[in-house]
Order: sequence, then C-alpha cells, then structure tokens
Amino acid sequence: MAVGRDRLINAITTFLADHDQATLEQIRGALGRELDEAGPSALAQLNEGLEDSGAGWHFCQADPLARRIHHVLANTLLHRESALFGAEHAVAVAGRPVVIFANHLSYSDANLLEILLQRFGGSALADRLTVIAGPKVYSSMKRRFSSLCFGTIKTPQSSALSTEDAVMNAREVARAARLSIDIAHERLSAGDALLVFGEGTRSRSTGMQPLLPGVSRYLEGPGTWVLPIGITGTEELFPVGDDGLHSVPIMARLGRPFAAHVLHERANGDRRLMMDSVGLAIARLLPPEYRGAYADDATDLGDARRLLESLFAQA
Repeated sequence: MAVGRDRLINAITTFLADHDQATLEQIRGALGRELDEAGPSALAQLNEGLEDSGAGWHFCQADPLARRIHHVLANTLLHRESALFGAEHAVAVAGRPVVIFANHLSYSDANLLEILLQRFGGSALADRLTVIAGPKVYSSMKRRFSSLCFGTIKTPQSSALSTEDAVMNAREVARAARLSIDIAHERLSAGDALLVFGEGTRSRSTGMQPLLPGVSRYLEGPGTWVLPIGITGTEELFPVGDDGLHSVPIMARLGRPFAAHVLHERANGDRRLMMDSVGLAIARLLPPEYRGAYADDATDLGDARRLLESLFAQA
C-alpha cells in the first residue's frame, strides 16, 4: 500500500509519540517541508522501495528521500554529545574496496553510523555504504524504511542464531549465503563500501560475541581492505524489545584499516583466526564493558592478538 505525504508524517510522529508535543510539532513541520521540496516523484520512488518485501536474494538500492528524512530526524533527536572519532581512517580507504566490521547493539546501528559519518568527516564513505542485512530488516515497514538510507544485501542468518529461515534446508541456506557473498563482491567492485555486523545478531548484554568465521568470505575480493569500527550508545537509543527512541550520546570510533589479503596470508586461511583478529581490532575501540568475547583477559586469543599486532606493525 502506497504511503502518502501526510500518512508518512503521521507514521513517523506516532513512532516518536513519547517525545514532548513541541518537539513533535517541530518534526512534523520539518518533515512536511522536506517532502514538499522533494515532490511527488521522490515520494513515489520511496514507495517503490518500501514495497520490496525482501523476497529472493538481491541488492536493494538506497533511497535519497529516506536518507534525507532520517537526517531531518537526526537534526532534532540526535544527542548533541554524539560524535565520531578517527575520520582520517575513512579517508584512508577512499576509492578502495572496503569491508567495514562493527559490533552490533541495535537495529539502529547502521543508520546512526551513516549519520555520524556524514557529520564528522566521513561523508564519502557514508555515500557508498551497502549493508549486509538479515531477513528481519524486511519484516516490517519501519525497518524497511530505515534500511533505505543505504544499499542492502539480504543474507540468511546462521541457523544457530535465528529461526527466520527455518523453511530452508541447510543446502538452500548455503546457496543463499553464497549468492549474497557474490553480490557483495560485485558491489565492492562497483565502488560500494560494505558494512558487516560479523556477530550475526545484536548483543543483548552490550558485550561482543565471537565473530562468525564465515563472514571472512566477504573479504575475498581483490584489493579489499578491512575497516574496524566500535559503536557505543545505540543499545540505549533503541533498546532490544523497546519500540521507543531515546536521545542518548552515540559514539563511533574508527580504527586503522588493513589489507584483507595480508590478514588472510598471515592467518594461513584460518577463518576463525582471521575473524578473531578483526574482533580484537573492534574491541580495542570499545570501553571494557563492551568487549565481551574479546575482553583483555579472554583466553585462547593469543594467536589472534599476535596476528593483529603484526598487521599494525606494518610500515
């Protein structure tokens, strides 16, 4: 069903109903002006994007109006102390195929990262963002709308983490995963920057979970770089099990990028070792309480720590 101008404004402000009336009126006015400026053709294009149910395994284009709406909302709702650090690392991968790995706290992680990159010196990276998305992203209008701020590639979740793909047998899941990886390589070759939440699901405790070895396959394209990012605060902005949106400081910290082929060579192709090294690279950007499986005192990570240090020791 097509979403008209007023219906869209009403849907957004209903989602934000726990905010004060003055703030809601401010948002309504800003959204109205943005939609009127964009015009009916932009709204029609947005509706086409919203009608994509996520059936099949393919690349879904970003929608410019959806992104503009999210930035209008951020003008009012993003906490003034929110920030992004390490924008120079985003500049370092300009024009290169890059896979961004970040910890996963909330459905809002990708949206907040896109906004913070735009506002704190990483706009070139934000403009080419494509996110690897699980099936739940396509399961509701609200999530689908948010996903249109960037490109998405649907991928099946690990059967150990989700029952979303219970109707698929193991061979079908493997085939779908392989297809999403092939599409991701195509997008990297086309100039996109790929965002992967390697834990495979959101953390319920803020602590990182082990990264899935299989996500190392996204790094197999030629000339690919790895960019680690640590995110904090989104677990309180849009908490698990809560439909409300809360204005809290959001922080994103970018780490030093490194070449994927060097990671692969020094790990001798060991996917578990590769992703544990990436997990440690993310963890060092986070406060101790967020590090979880990659805490400083975590056992059995000696090889991964040595590998990571060797990557950063490069001239």
